[in-house]
Amino acid sequence: MTLTQWLIFLLIIQIIHGLGTWKLYQKAGRQAWETFVPIYNGMVLMKIINRPWWWIILMFLPIVNLIMLIVVWVETARSFGKNTHLDTFLAIASLGFYNYYLNYVADVSYVENRSLQPKSGSGEWTSSILFAIVAATIVHTYFMQPFTIPSSSLEKSLLVGDFLFVSKFHYGARVPMTTVGAPMVHDTIPLLKKKSYLFNDHFEKRNTSWINKLQLPYMRIPGFEDIERNEIVVFNQPADTLLDMNDFHPDRNYYKPIDKKTNLVKRCVGLPGDSLEVRGGYVYINGKKNELPDRAKLQFSYYVKPKTHQFNPNFLASRYDITDGAYPIDRQFSSYYLPAVSDEALAKFKNHPNVAGTVPNIMEKGERTEDIFPHDPAYNWNRDFFGPLYIPKKGATIDINLEVLPLYKRVITEYEGNSLKVEGNQILINGEVASTYTFKQDYYWMMGDNRHNSIDARAWGFVPFNHVVGKPVFIWMSWDSFGKGINKIRWKRLFTTVHGEGNRTSYFIPFLVILFGWIGYSQWGKRKKTNA
Repeated sequence: MTLTQWLIFLLIIQIIHGLGTWKLYQKAGRQAWETFVPIYNGMVLMKIINRPWWWIILMFLPIVNLIMLIVVWVETARSFGKNTHLDTFLAIASLGFYNYYLNYVADVSYVENRSLQPKSGSGEWTSSILFAIVAATIVHTYFMQPFTIPSSSLEKSLLVGDFLFVSKFHYGARVPMTTVGAPMVHDTIPLLKKKSYLFNDHFEKRNTSWINKLQLPYMRIPGFEDIERNEIVVFNQPADTLLDMNDFHPDRNYYKPIDKKTNLVKRCVGLPGDSLEVRGGYVYINGKKNELPDRAKLQFSYYVKPKTHQFNPNFLASRYDITDGAYPIDRQFSSYYLPAVSDEALAKFKNHPNVAGTVPNIMEKGERTEDIFPHDPAYNWNRDFFGPLYIPKKGATIDINLEVLPLYKRVITEYEGNSLKVEGNQILINGEVASTYTFKQDYYWMMGDNRHNSIDARAWGFVPFNHVVGKPVFIWMSWDSFGKGINKIRWKRLFTTVHGEGNRTSYFIPFLVILFGWIGYSQWGKRKKTNA
């Protein structure tokens, strides 16, 4: 829905609330008109149910407000003497319309200064769990989100099994667009394999269904820094049409809200306004080779020719820290394939006495592959030779013609919501002939360091800023599934920063010292208070 439609919707909600509670407000010593005034009526209601005024803020936070609505329905009933389990059930099951019964039918009296303490152990547990979920959802949505590295596309910088904290506030926290969904769950509910949110994903109805009209327009709280070149960024995959993150062979395309598309993590090598080109797997920005941070290690695939049949490529691969091992590519084991090798590892590996030679698996310039953006026969691009192309910048205007249209068609239609038609040699945008186009938002170019084993911008193109989730800042755990015993934990990576220069420094020991020091101080304080 647009902001205007949301304002009308909220106004209708206020009227429904007023009609169902005005008598209850009067019984609590308030005026009937107060129940119809937006926001103010919420502050008055908080006084009636004897709860803090700032609860009204939680009522306007998407997802969180679904929990708070339930709490307020129950608290309202209890403020008028309806404390039984049946009353609680009816308040929730009726979606708050139980208040209409209390307002017009039941003979109730306002219970002033009622006890807010739960009357049973189960009630206390329920209250604690609900508010723990509310607090965690706020942190998860607006401040910091946990994230796991699922693939080796940024190997050496980030490893498979790294557990990250992703900051939402560096670039500005994005207000959830999906208003009805499970808290702290992304696109799929674990185990159930069901969508975690309310959305009609059918192609013909994705923009017209009443369910989809409950989507909020894109909004973002201002951040305190911009995305910088070569920073690692978490974002929603723009071309995601999978049912869930593990469904790579879908029975059909599934259309998702932006904030429910699959989360990915890549390196931002191209910024808005850049001209980008890939030559032999290396990125060039505005004609100059992109220089990566010292922690980043580009990796390419190679063919290896052994000197003897006693050649053990996997032993050598592990010895020289080559990612993903090696695979024979013929029955005679006369050649092998190394899927991911850094320049440093290759320099050591190829000098081993059992290695006859290595050949880089680089495609020829002009050799076209269909899975490469913009997926158009006019562009003979591949993973190793790509571009040049201009990365759109908000407010920038480009000439638009049939030659460049394949590069920006998805931007104009899918990301910026315009209609586009081609009639002969003419391009019509929103029904009008267009020879130029002005971009409405910034776009970025996200790539993996593992250049031959990364599905990235070379496959789907530009990443709009409204798809950006946040900035990974901290590795709090790193789990090696191939390790044994205590070595399954990569101890040197615990509590290390994602960005920065030089060798990683683990802050795990200082964290433990502070943690146990705080626990000891708390226990000492309790004993001192008890003995006083």
